[in-house]
Amino acid sequence: MNPDKVIRLLGILVLSFALAVTELLYLPLRFDGAILPMVGDGIEFPISAVVAAVTMPWLVKRAGGVSPRVLVAGSPLWVWLLCVLVSAFPGPGGDIVLVGDWRALLLLGCGALSGAVALGSLLGQASAKKLSRQV
Repeated sequence: MNPDKVIRLLGILVLSFALAVTELLYLPLRFDGAILPMVGDGIEFPISAVVAAVTMPWLVKRAGGVSPRVLVAGSPLWVWLLCVLVSAFPGPGGDIVLVGDWRALLLLGCGALSGAVALGSLLGQASAKKLSRQV
């Protein structure tokens, strides 16, 4: 891989890490009057799951443009999953970043599933190209 592609891949991985951290920090967002206006009894607003569902396929496709290999194309997904799963363990002070309710499952489902579908699509396209060249 040439240096230009390595730099592009590193930028994608840094963006994947930054998005994971941002999504984790905004996951407990609620309509409780603190940041968002008051609605009802403080309805949860997990916009982070929507952001993860939109950005993970885009990152995987960009990494697939660098190289169609599974480790390279799926590397943004692996970085994102690692960040989200590490945040589920308590830190030195005993605090946990990942909230322990349905919003965490929604974030994991939206981010991991959409990224895995995009990765599968890239692998299928690469396999179809390889098959068409053999015929």
